[in-house]
Amino acid sequence: MKNIRFLILLFTSLILTTSCEDVIDVDVQNANTRLVVEASLDWEKGTAGNIQTINLRTSTPFFESGSNTSVTGALVTVTDLDTGTEFSFVDENNGSYRTNEFEPFLGHTYELEIVYNGEIFTAKENLNSVPDLNIIGQSREDGFNEDDLEVNMKIQDPPEEGNSYFFKFWKQGELLPYFEEFDDEFVNGNVVDWYFEIGEDEETEKKEAFQPGDTVEINFYSISPEYLSYLRILINQIGGVGLFDSIPVEVKGNCVNETNPENYAYGYFRVTQMVKASYLFE
Repeated sequence: MKNIRFLILLFTSLILTTSCEDVIDVDVQNANTRLVVEASLDWEKGTAGNIQTINLRTSTPFFESGSNTSVTGALVTVTDLDTGTEFSFVDENNGSYRTNEFEPFLGHTYELEIVYNGEIFTAKENLNSVPDLNIIGQSREDGFNEDDLEVNMKIQDPPEEGNSYFFKFWKQGELLPYFEEFDDEFVNGNVVDWYFEIGEDEETEKKEAFQPGDTVEINFYSISPEYLSYLRILINQIGGVGLFDSIPVEVKGNCVNETNPENYAYGYFRVTQMVKASYLFE
Protein backbone atom coordinates (compact mmCIF):
# COMPACT_ATOMS: atom_id res chain seq x y z
CA MET A 1 0.00 0.00 0.00
CA LYS A 2 2.83 2.36 0.86
CA ASN A 3 4.45 1.68 -2.53
CA ILE A 4 1.17 2.39 -4.31
CA ARG A 5 0.78 5.69 -2.43
CA PHE A 6 4.36 6.61 -3.28
CA LEU A 7 3.78 5.92 -6.99
CA ILE A 8 0.58 7.98 -6.98
CA LEU A 9 2.36 10.92 -5.35
CA LEU A 10 5.28 10.62 -7.75
CA PHE A 11 2.95 10.51 -10.76
CA THR A 12 1.04 13.56 -9.50
CA SER A 13 4.27 15.47 -8.94
CA LEU A 14 5.42 14.70 -12.46
CA ILE A 15 2.14 15.99 -13.89
CA LEU A 16 2.40 19.23 -11.88
CA THR A 17 6.06 19.71 -12.78
CA THR A 18 5.37 19.13 -16.46
CA SER A 19 2.43 21.53 -16.45
CA CYS A 20 4.60 24.24 -14.88
CA GLU A 21 6.98 24.08 -17.82
CA ASP A 22 4.43 25.40 -20.31
CA VAL A 23 5.64 28.66 -21.88
CA ILE A 24 3.16 31.46 -22.38
CA ASP A 25 4.12 33.97 -25.05
CA VAL A 26 3.00 37.50 -24.25
CA ASP A 27 2.55 39.75 -27.26
CA VAL A 28 3.69 43.18 -26.10
CA GLN A 29 3.23 46.05 -28.50
CA ASN A 30 6.44 48.03 -28.94
CA ALA A 31 6.25 51.81 -29.12
CA ASN A 32 8.40 53.96 -31.35
CA THR A 33 11.94 54.62 -30.18
CA ARG A 34 12.10 58.18 -28.86
CA LEU A 35 14.66 60.59 -27.53
CA VAL A 36 14.70 60.70 -23.71
CA VAL A 37 15.84 64.01 -22.19
CA GLU A 38 17.15 64.25 -18.62
CA ALA A 39 17.85 67.98 -18.37
CA SER A 40 17.70 69.15 -14.76
CA LEU A 41 19.68 72.35 -14.32
CA ASP A 42 19.59 72.57 -10.52
CA TRP A 43 21.34 75.59 -8.98
CA GLU A 44 22.18 75.06 -5.33
CA LYS A 45 21.61 78.27 -3.41
CA GLY A 46 24.89 79.89 -2.40
CA THR A 47 26.95 78.29 -5.18
CA ALA A 48 27.93 79.51 -8.65
CA GLY A 49 25.79 76.90 -10.40
CA ASN A 50 28.07 77.00 -13.44
CA ILE A 51 28.61 73.22 -13.73
CA GLN A 52 25.57 71.54 -15.29
CA THR A 53 24.96 68.23 -17.11
CA ILE A 54 22.25 67.09 -19.52
CA ASN A 55 21.79 63.38 -20.27
CA LEU A 56 20.33 62.00 -23.50
CA ARG A 57 19.34 58.45 -24.35
CA THR A 58 16.74 56.60 -26.38
CA SER A 59 13.73 54.66 -25.15
CA THR A 60 13.74 50.85 -25.27
CA PRO A 61 11.11 48.10 -25.58
CA PHE A 62 9.57 46.96 -22.28
CA PHE A 63 11.39 43.61 -22.01
CA GLU A 64 14.72 44.76 -23.48
CA SER A 65 17.63 45.28 -21.10
CA GLY A 66 21.38 45.57 -21.24
CA SER A 67 21.56 47.55 -24.48
CA ASN A 68 23.44 50.83 -24.73
CA THR A 69 20.89 53.60 -25.29
CA SER A 70 23.21 56.58 -24.79
CA VAL A 71 22.85 59.31 -27.40
CA THR A 72 26.04 60.82 -28.77
CA GLY A 73 26.67 63.30 -31.54
CA ALA A 74 23.83 65.65 -30.64
CA LEU A 75 24.21 69.42 -30.46
CA VAL A 76 22.96 70.72 -27.10
CA THR A 77 22.65 74.39 -26.13
CA VAL A 78 20.80 76.39 -23.49
CA THR A 79 20.04 80.07 -24.11
CA ASP A 80 19.18 82.75 -21.55
CA LEU A 81 16.35 84.48 -23.41
CA ASP A 82 16.63 87.58 -21.20
CA THR A 83 20.28 88.25 -22.09
CA GLY A 84 20.74 86.27 -25.30
CA THR A 85 23.68 84.35 -23.79
CA GLU A 86 24.12 80.87 -25.25
CA PHE A 87 25.71 78.02 -23.32
CA SER A 88 27.07 75.07 -25.30
CA PHE A 89 27.05 71.63 -23.67
CA VAL A 90 30.04 69.50 -24.68
CA ASP A 91 29.43 65.91 -25.80
CA GLU A 92 31.16 63.55 -23.34
CA ASN A 93 30.59 60.60 -25.75
CA ASN A 94 28.67 58.62 -23.14
CA GLY A 95 25.22 60.23 -23.34
CA SER A 96 26.20 63.15 -21.07
CA TYR A 97 26.59 66.74 -22.23
CA ARG A 98 28.35 69.14 -19.87
CA THR A 99 29.12 72.82 -19.43
CA ASN A 100 31.25 74.68 -16.89
CA GLU A 101 29.98 78.11 -17.94
CA PHE A 102 26.27 78.18 -17.10
CA GLU A 103 25.06 81.43 -15.49
CA PRO A 104 21.82 81.17 -13.47
CA PHE A 105 19.77 84.34 -12.90
CA LEU A 106 16.55 84.40 -10.91
CA GLY A 107 13.50 85.35 -12.93
CA HIS A 108 15.14 84.58 -16.28
CA THR A 109 13.72 82.26 -18.92
CA TYR A 110 15.95 79.58 -20.42
CA GLU A 111 15.49 77.67 -23.66
CA LEU A 112 16.95 74.24 -24.37
CA GLU A 113 17.74 73.26 -27.96
CA ILE A 114 18.80 69.76 -29.02
CA VAL A 115 19.71 68.92 -32.61
CA TYR A 116 19.58 65.13 -33.05
CA ASN A 117 19.16 62.98 -36.15
CA GLY A 118 18.35 66.04 -38.25
CA GLU A 119 15.53 67.14 -35.94
CA ILE A 120 15.33 70.06 -33.53
CA PHE A 121 13.88 69.67 -30.02
CA THR A 122 13.20 72.73 -27.83
CA ALA A 123 11.86 73.46 -24.34
CA LYS A 124 11.54 76.54 -22.11
CA GLU A 125 11.62 77.01 -18.32
CA ASN A 126 11.72 79.88 -15.83
CA LEU A 127 14.15 80.03 -12.90
CA ASN A 128 12.38 80.90 -9.64
CA SER A 129 13.91 81.64 -6.23
CA VAL A 130 13.66 79.09 -3.44
CA PRO A 131 12.96 80.02 0.19
CA ASP A 132 15.34 78.98 2.95
CA LEU A 133 14.61 75.62 4.53
CA ASN A 134 14.79 75.69 8.32
CA ILE A 135 15.20 72.34 10.05
CA ILE A 136 13.46 72.61 13.42
CA GLY A 137 14.33 69.14 14.71
CA GLN A 138 12.47 65.90 15.22
CA SER A 139 9.26 64.77 16.89
CA ARG A 140 6.61 62.07 16.91
CA GLU A 141 3.64 64.43 16.93
CA ASP A 142 2.77 65.43 13.36
CA GLY A 143 2.87 62.14 11.49
CA PHE A 144 0.33 59.39 10.94
CA ASN A 145 1.91 57.16 13.61
CA GLU A 146 2.74 58.64 17.01
CA ASP A 147 5.44 55.99 17.47
CA ASP A 148 7.40 57.01 14.35
CA LEU A 149 10.07 59.69 14.21
CA GLU A 150 9.74 62.55 11.74
CA VAL A 151 11.94 65.49 10.79
CA ASN A 152 10.24 68.89 11.16
CA MET A 153 10.85 71.90 8.90
CA LYS A 154 9.62 75.45 8.34
CA ILE A 155 9.44 77.37 5.06
CA GLN A 156 8.56 81.05 4.59
CA ASP A 157 6.55 81.28 1.39
CA PRO A 158 7.08 84.65 -0.37
CA PRO A 159 4.15 87.06 -0.86
CA GLU A 160 4.00 86.47 -4.62
CA GLU A 161 1.35 83.95 -5.65
CA GLY A 162 1.92 80.90 -7.81
CA ASN A 163 4.97 79.36 -6.14
CA SER A 164 5.50 75.61 -6.50
CA TYR A 165 7.88 73.35 -4.59
CA PHE A 166 9.37 69.88 -4.70
CA PHE A 167 11.06 67.79 -1.97
CA LYS A 168 13.44 64.88 -2.44
CA PHE A 169 14.13 62.92 0.75
CA TRP A 170 16.78 60.22 0.82
CA LYS A 171 17.34 58.00 3.85
CA GLN A 172 20.99 56.98 3.87
CA GLY A 173 21.35 53.29 3.16
CA GLU A 174 18.24 53.09 0.97
CA LEU A 175 18.36 52.72 -2.78
CA LEU A 176 15.56 55.08 -3.79
CA PRO A 177 14.50 58.53 -2.54
CA TYR A 178 11.02 59.72 -1.58
CA PHE A 179 9.30 62.61 -3.38
CA GLU A 180 6.77 65.16 -2.16
CA GLU A 181 5.41 68.34 -3.80
CA PHE A 182 3.09 71.23 -3.02
CA ASP A 183 2.14 74.75 -4.10
CA ASP A 184 1.18 77.92 -2.23
CA GLU A 185 -2.49 77.98 -3.26
CA PHE A 186 -3.66 77.84 0.37
CA VAL A 187 -0.51 79.04 2.17
CA ASN A 188 0.60 82.01 0.08
CA GLY A 189 2.84 84.38 2.03
CA ASN A 190 2.69 82.29 5.22
CA VAL A 191 5.10 80.13 7.17
CA VAL A 192 4.65 76.52 6.08
CA ASP A 193 5.18 73.76 8.65
CA TRP A 194 6.34 70.57 6.94
CA TYR A 195 7.34 67.16 8.25
CA PHE A 196 8.58 63.92 6.76
CA GLU A 197 8.29 60.43 8.20
CA ILE A 198 8.64 56.90 6.89
CA GLY A 199 5.98 54.53 8.14
CA GLU A 200 5.45 50.79 8.00
CA ASP A 201 5.35 49.20 4.55
CA GLU A 202 1.79 47.87 4.24
CA GLU A 203 2.77 45.30 1.59
CA THR A 204 5.79 43.72 3.31
CA GLU A 205 4.99 44.74 6.91
CA LYS A 206 8.64 45.73 7.14
CA LYS A 207 9.32 48.55 9.57
CA GLU A 208 10.88 51.41 7.64
CA ALA A 209 10.49 54.19 10.21
CA PHE A 210 13.42 56.42 11.15
CA GLN A 211 15.48 55.28 14.12
CA PRO A 212 18.00 57.20 16.26
CA GLY A 213 21.25 57.29 14.31
CA ASP A 214 19.55 57.44 10.89
CA THR A 215 20.39 60.30 8.54
CA VAL A 216 18.06 61.81 5.97
CA GLU A 217 19.31 64.00 3.11
CA ILE A 218 16.85 66.70 2.00
CA ASN A 219 16.76 68.58 -1.31
CA PHE A 220 14.17 71.36 -1.58
CA TYR A 221 13.45 72.88 -5.01
CA SER A 222 11.49 75.86 -6.31
CA ILE A 223 9.86 74.70 -9.55
CA SER A 224 7.52 76.01 -12.23
CA PRO A 225 3.76 75.27 -12.06
CA GLU A 226 4.12 73.31 -15.31
CA TYR A 227 6.78 71.06 -13.85
CA LEU A 228 4.62 70.59 -10.74
CA SER A 229 1.79 69.23 -12.90
CA TYR A 230 4.24 66.89 -14.63
CA LEU A 231 5.58 65.69 -11.26
CA ARG A 232 2.14 65.01 -9.85
CA ILE A 233 1.36 62.66 -12.72
CA LEU A 234 4.69 60.86 -12.32
CA ILE A 235 4.42 60.51 -8.54
CA ASN A 236 0.85 59.21 -8.84
CA GLN A 237 1.94 56.57 -11.34
CA ILE A 238 5.03 55.58 -9.33
CA GLY A 239 2.66 54.76 -6.46
CA GLY A 240 1.23 51.87 -8.45
CA VAL A 241 -2.18 51.00 -9.78
CA GLY A 242 -4.79 50.08 -7.20
CA LEU A 243 -8.52 49.56 -7.41
CA PHE A 244 -9.30 53.27 -7.55
CA ASP A 245 -6.07 54.57 -9.11
CA SER A 246 -5.91 55.94 -12.61
CA ILE A 247 -4.48 53.78 -15.37
CA PRO A 248 -0.85 54.68 -16.20
CA VAL A 249 -0.57 56.70 -19.38
CA GLU A 250 2.24 57.98 -21.54
CA VAL A 251 3.58 61.10 -19.82
CA LYS A 252 4.79 63.87 -22.12
CA GLY A 253 7.26 66.45 -20.91
CA ASN A 254 7.90 69.96 -22.24
CA CYS A 255 10.35 69.01 -25.02
CA VAL A 256 8.78 69.79 -28.40
CA ASN A 257 10.03 68.46 -31.73
CA GLU A 258 10.01 71.54 -33.94
CA THR A 259 10.85 69.50 -37.05
CA ASN A 260 8.41 66.60 -36.62
CA PRO A 261 5.87 67.18 -33.80
CA GLU A 262 4.71 63.55 -33.92
CA ASN A 263 8.20 62.37 -32.93
CA TYR A 264 8.15 64.07 -29.54
CA ALA A 265 10.69 63.35 -26.81
CA TYR A 266 10.22 61.93 -23.32
CA GLY A 267 11.58 63.66 -20.24
CA TYR A 268 11.61 67.25 -19.05
CA PHE A 269 13.80 70.36 -19.15
CA ARG A 270 13.73 72.05 -15.76
CA VAL A 271 15.69 74.96 -14.29
CA THR A 272 15.48 75.26 -10.51
CA GLN A 273 17.06 76.86 -7.51
CA MET A 274 17.40 74.47 -4.60
CA VAL A 275 18.72 74.12 -1.07
CA LYS A 276 20.22 71.08 0.62
CA ALA A 277 20.02 69.95 4.23
CA SER A 278 20.91 66.88 6.25
CA TYR A 279 19.46 65.69 9.54
CA LEU A 280 20.77 63.08 11.97
CA PHE A 281 18.06 61.58 14.20
CA GLU A 282 18.84 61.42 17.90
